[in-house]
Amino acid sequence: MIRNDLRNIAIIAHVDHGKTTLVDELLKQGGVYRSNQVVEERVMDNNDLERERGITILAKNASVHYQDTKINLVDTPGHADFGGEVERILKMVNGVLLLVDAAEGPMPQTRFVLQKALELQHRIIIVINKIDRPDARVREVGDEILELLFDLDATEEQLQSPVIYCSGRAGTASLSPLEEGKDLTVLFETIVNYIPAPEGDENGELQVLVSSIDYNDYVGRIAIGRIERGVLNQNQDVMVCDYHNKKEPYRSKVVSIYQIDGMKRTAVSSATVGDIVCFSGIENITIGDTVTSVSCVEPLPFVKIGEPTVEMTFSVNDSPFAGREGKFVTSRHLRERLYRELLKDVSLRVSDGDTMDSFNVSGRGEMHLSILIETMRREGYEFSVSTPRVLYQVVDGERLEPMERLVIDVPEESVGPVMEKLGSRRATLTHMSPVGNRMRLEYIIPSRGLFGYRSEFLTDTKGEGILSAIFNGYEPYKGEITRRYTGSLVAFESGESVTYGLYNAQERGTLFIDPGTPVYEGMIVGASPKQGDIAVNVCKRKQLTNMRASGSDDAQRLIPPKRLSLEEALEFIAEDELLEVTPRSIRLRKRILSNSLRLKEQSKNKK
Repeated sequence: MIRNDLRNIAIIAHVDHGKTTLVDELLKQGGVYRSNQVVEERVMDNNDLERERGITILAKNASVHYQDTKINLVDTPGHADFGGEVERILKMVNGVLLLVDAAEGPMPQTRFVLQKALELQHRIIIVINKIDRPDARVREVGDEILELLFDLDATEEQLQSPVIYCSGRAGTASLSPLEEGKDLTVLFETIVNYIPAPEGDENGELQVLVSSIDYNDYVGRIAIGRIERGVLNQNQDVMVCDYHNKKEPYRSKVVSIYQIDGMKRTAVSSATVGDIVCFSGIENITIGDTVTSVSCVEPLPFVKIGEPTVEMTFSVNDSPFAGREGKFVTSRHLRERLYRELLKDVSLRVSDGDTMDSFNVSGRGEMHLSILIETMRREGYEFSVSTPRVLYQVVDGERLEPMERLVIDVPEESVGPVMEKLGSRRATLTHMSPVGNRMRLEYIIPSRGLFGYRSEFLTDTKGEGILSAIFNGYEPYKGEITRRYTGSLVAFESGESVTYGLYNAQERGTLFIDPGTPVYEGMIVGASPKQGDIAVNVCKRKQLTNMRASGSDDAQRLIPPKRLSLEEALEFIAEDELLEVTPRSIRLRKRILSNSLRLKEQSKNKK
């Protein structure tokens, strides 16, 4: 059976190349909204964090109708740390729209997701987006995409992929870079004519591969997947099995079935081959499981998700301010929440730590774990996290470490400082080319060499640089890397910071706090430009005497403090430091809070 009335397609691209904006226009022109309906921008990014950061974190499903064809669209994340989402979503579709920015060209994440799509033999429609940018390089970018396809060993058919020139914001598409389209008709036509229709045996035994999981407090887990064979009916008895035989097949029942219609899930009584469905009722179902008929238990192969490369330790907050701001503060709450995250995030790993109240959490990168931290603190959790560390592998007695392919786009005058810093972080330059009046540098760098580098990079390039990296496999250990060349300003005593104390402390380095901030002994209140920590007393008050110099108090002008975001704080902390995370605050602290005990520990380590 061939479903000519249906197309399943994923939209893949590097972060910020305009996927979600293009999906907005596809939904508008695909008749999802009324003509007078007010629609907010980036409607698919329905999570607060996604809206604030302007990135897609979770893959989303939507559908549009073009003439008699229903097109199921999957908007995928563009950031490399959420690559696990993209890898498994590609199993649900028959083709992909590869979106590339007309100015930036193919970036590391473009390469990664394109490689996965080519391995699955998917048909590719190349969409060069943002052609209305003043710095667009439409023809050069087209050549760069062709080079990338050659690099990735694309087949003859894939090299002949159609190219569409598009402006997602304006909602126009055309087949020529010189011609401006009126709407997205050209894109809809190409999807219907070029992407193959799903096919399968409608009369065969049921097979559904679960590619994604949603969770609802009322119905529990909701599995999302495409029907590969047969028909799925409401209240049908099914078997749940796993291709890698990690668990015994078990019997269960599908209670309700939904299909994606526009942006909504619509309840249906049955669905057939090629349909992307959401269904509930199976309690312990997880990503990678196959739902089959009772009489024919045949699991479908599932793409192996890449292993995590970065680990952090999450532990119960034990600072003097513990329990003041959080709602969920115990190890039981923390354990329950972290293991619940595993139900949705297939790239995450959680294991018990060295102590009863700590847990090792591994992910695909700092961004991956920082999104989890931010989500948890917004839900009312209070905890502390360690500095990120990479996960090594030992093969034939040799220690291997994760490497990243790093692409940097910088103004020409910033090339020197950037190359100098990356050289000290064991990076190897593989390619260098001019792009307009900027330079593009490509490096292979150890993952740990990137820790703490992003903020330095923005300083060196005066905020104009673009940096993106993607996992590039394992290579032999490259040697020691000095992660941080600065020390910390550490509070000497507990109390409340005052202007007099901060004024004296600011000569030692950059402060992170204002007057009136509660502090405790061992809390980090600033950064020192030199290596080594300095204890400062930010609670020190001016002695009250009757001797006053005219205007001396007016002279105490404080430099505005540097506010660290969650990612910057994670990059800043050293091995002997922790990040205290609460719903209201982010504080940096030493593991050993007492100044005297910490000095004893340091002298012991030197011996």
